[in-house]
Amino acid sequence: MPPGTRQGVAARKEGRRVQAVSVHDHSQGARRRRDAAPIQIKIDPGSKTTGIALVGDFKRGKKVLWGANLTHRGLAIKMKPEARRSLRSSRRSRKTRYRKARFLNRTKPKGWLAPSLMHRVFTVDPWVTRLAKWTPADQISIERVRFDMQTMENPEIQGTEYQQGTLHGYEVKGYLLHKWGHQCAYCREKDVPLEVERIQPRSKGGSDRVSNLTLACVPCNQKKGSKPVEQFLAKKPDLLKRILGQAKAPLRDAAAVNATRWKLYETLKVSGFPVEVGTGGRTKFNRTHQGFSKNHWIDAACVGESGERLRLPILKPFQIKCMGRGNRQACKTDEHGFPNKWRTRQKVFFGFQTGDMVRADVPSGKNAGHHTGRVSVRAKGSFALATKDGKKDGINHRFFSTIQRQDGYSYA
Repeated sequence: MPPGTRQGVAARKEGRRVQAVSVHDHSQGARRRRDAAPIQIKIDPGSKTTGIALVGDFKRGKKVLWGANLTHRGLAIKMKPEARRSLRSSRRSRKTRYRKARFLNRTKPKGWLAPSLMHRVFTVDPWVTRLAKWTPADQISIERVRFDMQTMENPEIQGTEYQQGTLHGYEVKGYLLHKWGHQCAYCREKDVPLEVERIQPRSKGGSDRVSNLTLACVPCNQKKGSKPVEQFLAKKPDLLKRILGQAKAPLRDAAAVNATRWKLYETLKVSGFPVEVGTGGRTKFNRTHQGFSKNHWIDAACVGESGERLRLPILKPFQIKCMGRGNRQACKTDEHGFPNKWRTRQKVFFGFQTGDMVRADVPSGKNAGHHTGRVSVRAKGSFALATKDGKKDGINHRFFSTIQRQDGYSYA
């Protein structure tokens, strides 16, 4: 509209009023954020479960305000391509039409990770974004590597203060527990006190490198003493071969887990928040010295230097489980790989989608009453409802009301 008209003048005045209100709201929000106690979003990334915690820094000290365990579905993502690969391989061995194998000339971009690993990044990052939106968080703290590999391979490396102190022992002990399966390397005994033991004793030229260390129970450690492992296991050649081979082999999933944590760290740096980092050994050191029990969300609260002195009230952690958002499979196959069921291209029927959390108020019939659960939709309008008391089938869509839309997670 022309600026000189009556409508144009009124529009400009209204625009200035809206702008003044928005500036006022923004300043009020900034003032509330300044007045609020600083809150850290703390993350302990894991292979199967990631711990998340909110820690507030108050005048009386740091206190854990909220905790959650986020369960991933990386194994399910890994198994799907393997099942598809086996079906295609079986079809190629029969005299049927098939998709020819592609040439192995495809390249991967720098920093590529498998989908089962990237899934962990894609699920943790949105939750950090949500928490940053819902709380006055001003810092992120993350366990960047599970084990400080360089320090363990060369304990005399310089550059950090803790490497020759107590914390270095926590790094090594945690690594060895994972590598040797929390059991004695010689007698395979579990649930007993384990000691760090040199495979080749120092008197025979053995070093303190992690490749020369193992775990042994007290009786086995005393029995071996300063004997070389070849002499101690002279009558058990199979056990000797296994120990020597396992000692040289790196921890199978340590590199993959560390790579995932580095990728998540790089992703979170883009958010603009200052990011504090720590190692798994530091996390365990903080947790054990404060007498906290082992749990993923408690480990998250103890990450880094900021996790040293905490107040931990009695909290029930929020249980979050990744369920997926459906799939794009056009048809299902039988045990031989041939299609036998076809899917519709439509996901939403009568305003509901499979996985929505709903409430059903049924006035009469076999399902009469009030029910809450997750719905499974059908094109005909008669839905099924999964409740804690069992499955309710054949409920008309008119009796449903939405509580929460399906977002790929289940909560407890």
